[in-house]
Order: sequence, then C-alpha cells, then structure tokens
Amino acid sequence: MNYAVKSELSGRRVLVTGGAGFIGSNLVRRLIGEGAEVTVLDDFFTGRVENLRGIDSAHYHLVRGSVTDAGLVRELVSQAELVFHLAARNIIASTRNPYEDFETNIGGTLNVLLAARDFHPQRVVYTSSVSVYGNPRYLPINEDDRISLLTPYAVSKFSGEGYCQAFYESYDVPVVVVRYSNVYGLWQDPQNPYCGVVAKFMQRAQLGQPPAIHGDGQQTRDFTFVEDAVEATLLAALSPKSEGEVFNVGTGVETSIEALARAVLDLYGLESAPIYIDRRDIDNIRRRVVNIEKARRVLRWVPQVTLLTGLRRTKQWLETPEAPDRLSMA
Repeated sequence: MNYAVKSELSGRRVLVTGGAGFIGSNLVRRLIGEGAEVTVLDDFFTGRVENLRGIDSAHYHLVRGSVTDAGLVRELVSQAELVFHLAARNIIASTRNPYEDFETNIGGTLNVLLAARDFHPQRVVYTSSVSVYGNPRYLPINEDDRISLLTPYAVSKFSGEGYCQAFYESYDVPVVVVRYSNVYGLWQDPQNPYCGVVAKFMQRAQLGQPPAIHGDGQQTRDFTFVEDAVEATLLAALSPKSEGEVFNVGTGVETSIEALARAVLDLYGLESAPIYIDRRDIDNIRRRVVNIEKARRVLRWVPQVTLLTGLRRTKQWLETPEAPDRLSMA
C-alpha cells in the first residue's frame, strides 16, 4: 500500500467519468479503498454495473449519464476536488462510428474542461492512449516523439490532450495527461466485443480453444497490468510536479502478440498452436513499446507486475464467482 496516496485521498470528493468500465472500476475500487468519497458517471456503453459489485455503496454514488451532457457534467464537477476523466468510446467503436467518437471523446472532454475552468477542482487527470504515436520511428517511444494519428480514436484522444494543454495554459486548469498502453487485468470482461486482446485470448483458452491472432502475430505491444495503471493515475493526480505534463504508462517491455498467445496457452496447459486470421482495419501498428522514465523520475512510479504474473492473476480472477460468465463466447 502507498501510504502517501492513502493519506492524500482519505475523505476527498472524487469524480470518475467512465467509472463503471474496466479501468474505471479498478480506479474506483482503489479510491474507495484509500478512503475517498467517489461519484461515478457512466453511460454504460461498455461499462457494467457488475464491475462495481462488492464495493461499499456508502462510499460511492452512481450516476447514469454521459459526458456529452454538459449540464450534468457541470453539476458533478462542481462537487469534486479531483476529477479522473476516463469516459470514452474505444478504438473499435470509434472506427465504426467516428461521429459518436467525436461527440464523446472530444465533446465530452471539452465539457469536463469547461466545468473545471469554472469550478476549479484541485486536479483533472485525462486518460489518453499510446495510440496517438501511430507507427513510431524509434523505440522505445518518448512522450515528445512524433505523433501519427492513424485512427479516429487516436485523433479524438489527441484532440482531448490538445484541449487539456490549452486549458492549462489559457485558464490555469490543473490538468495532467496519462497515455495508457494496452491495459489488461481484473474486471476486463471477455464477453465485451470491445475488450482487449488478453481477455479475448483467455476466453478462448478457458474453452479449450487456441487464441485467434489477427495477422502474423509478430506485431508487438507493451502490456500494462491494470493495478499498475491505476497507481500511475493516482500519482499523476497527487504529484505537485505533474501539472501540465504528459506521461507514458506502460512497462518498457515489448511483447509480440504471438508470444502473448503462447504464454496464455502455457498458462492453461494447452498444447495446441495459435490460429491466424485476417488482419483488422485497426491493426495498423506494427511495433510499440514506451519509455516510462519520465513517470519514474517525476511521479516516482515503477510498474510492479510482470506480464506472466499479471496473466496468472487475471486467470485466477476469471475463475472466481465475481467474474463474468467466462464460458459464454461473445
């Protein structure tokens, strides 16, 4: 337990947009565990009430609604000391419906920032994505490396970053940006058609089926366990040196999708080989691994969970009653 984090969060009024989603619900659990009083705003496009199961309802308030509702956002931000803005359409949904992506990811972010300008929370944390880097020229990727926007999702997330920077410079809104890299782990629902590759591979393995890889499997990613991502997010909210800054949140370890598939097969004791299927439109990034030195230096954050340990912990959670019905294929 990070006792400095606990002392700074105890009794604080916190708003988490997208708080019933995968990462959001993990953040909410951690915040409440540290003594915060949390309001969750979620439109349940991908979020689930079940993701908040087991949390003491005396310490959080659930609001069904969207960040596109400017009036609602203003009301909730006006009551918060800390704002964590996670609500977004993800990369698959954004590609299928760019207009809805624009309304939620850009318009919703602008609503949060306008409310923050007027009501002055102590910190706003905006969660972005390493998708904004596209196919990098060099590895590992630094925060100030070239931006290459290859999907509507990357465009909208980087637009949100731009608004964050503009509101920091123009209106002194105390904002910080974290760029997540392929977060996986507990409460990631494998039945959700928008979930990440780890959950999809594990779902198939639980059914005794080999992972299905889009493309040749040699594409690489930097997989981050959700508890590490949450810790970095909290430190970004609390660090006096983080205002106006952007931080990569990853591990600095490059893993191929084929290696991930084989690790999942080994974890489940399956001897079959992965299968290879057609590449998707969104599979346009060949290699990705991020440099996390800035987060180490400024936030004093170091990821604690290796990929193999994270996969084991995810498998253990999927076998508990609180996990979604793992034998139902999406």
